[in-house]
Amino acid sequence: MKIAVIGTGYVGLVTGVCLAEFGHQITCMDIHEEKIVNLKKGILPIYEPGLEEVLARNYKEKRIDFTTDIKKVIKEHEVLFIAVGTPPKEDGQADLKHVSEVAAQIGQNINEYKVIVNKSTVPVGTGKKVENIIFEEINKQNKKINFDVVSNPEFLREGKAVEDFMHPDRVVIGSKKEKVVEILKEVYRVLYLNQTPFVFTNLETAEMIKYASNAFLAVKISFINEVALLCEKVGANVQDVAKAMGMDGRISSKFLHAGPGYGGSCFPKDTKALVHIGEIAEEELFVVKAAIEANEKQKIKMVKKIEKEVKEVKNKTFAILGLSFKPETDDMRDAPALTIIEELIKLGANIKAYCPQGIKEAKWRLKLYKDNIVYCDNEYECAKDTDGIILITEWNQFRGMDLKKIKNNMKDNYFFDLRNVYFQNLNIRKLFKYFGVGVL
Repeated sequence: MKIAVIGTGYVGLVTGVCLAEFGHQITCMDIHEEKIVNLKKGILPIYEPGLEEVLARNYKEKRIDFTTDIKKVIKEHEVLFIAVGTPPKEDGQADLKHVSEVAAQIGQNINEYKVIVNKSTVPVGTGKKVENIIFEEINKQNKKINFDVVSNPEFLREGKAVEDFMHPDRVVIGSKKEKVVEILKEVYRVLYLNQTPFVFTNLETAEMIKYASNAFLAVKISFINEVALLCEKVGANVQDVAKAMGMDGRISSKFLHAGPGYGGSCFPKDTKALVHIGEIAEEELFVVKAAIEANEKQKIKMVKKIEKEVKEVKNKTFAILGLSFKPETDDMRDAPALTIIEELIKLGANIKAYCPQGIKEAKWRLKLYKDNIVYCDNEYECAKDTDGIILITEWNQFRGMDLKKIKNNMKDNYFFDLRNVYFQNLNIRKLFKYFGVGVL
């Protein structure tokens, strides 16, 4: 099939590359010329394990190409994926400006029947809005051209996006029209033949599934983080609590890992957007709002933990290990490291920081504090002459560090393990003043 993906951000690029791997003829479109030029050279705008290799293979086989010409893309492809950004506004609602712009372009340039697939995470009702915009633009030209809009939300984990696209838990299709269903089955033929579960529902339900899924996982994370804080007060071990909870089939062990709070491109944005949807519908989402508040509290609690144990943070130097919101990504959006670093600097601390992939983005997100942060080339350089280690993101290379070498490089020996990576290491407390999250 000839498929176009409009938008080459995280979702759009992964979608386009993986659909090419499925054997389709893919054109990825973006308005940013420099990005398109780089993609043709195999230079990616994001870090995502495995994506570069899959792109190179399919570009060589001429199954994927890149362009800035949206008019040509619309006219020459039978399926159009909308995968543009929906960033949050100040009030938390999703900004649909880019989605609306693409819909208008489709309406202005559509020449025959198309299926328009909304891949972007959007509020309930966006599919109908896209339909109306396209209809209006077609009517302005006094044309009669049929089309269908379908919601097909993504469930891609950063760091595992290629794997998630190739082997999803389910594929959600927001349309019950027989013609559309058959076309989407063809788009995802590889998955359909491999008996991947498909959920066929209406537009609104598909849109809600994405928000409800992310909000539930955010609630789960916030819940275990609050339990961890309580465990510290009462002498319980959150690791054991979570393990036992996870053995309950009704609960499962996933997302029951205590830490400094969630971040990234999905959970913070989507929970706030869902709350805003509730406000419009006059249905207050108490649980989701509480999860959002608890998550922000958790980041500050980590700073207070450090302040409590070190006593005097001012003029101390801390080594931050891990800046991205999770391992195997360079994404710093709403990363706990941002809040923790900012608050420590406000308290008078100096910061040394290292992350395998997050430094480039951290430099501009933390540019106001550039005089207070030294970025390092590895974990050992980062630890040198510091008073304490703060492990924020559990990259694999941090799991096997030479702890004696780390300690010998330091001035003092505080170790704040905000992911409980070393909790079970028998030597950790002999070498460091060790503090985990929710553990003794």
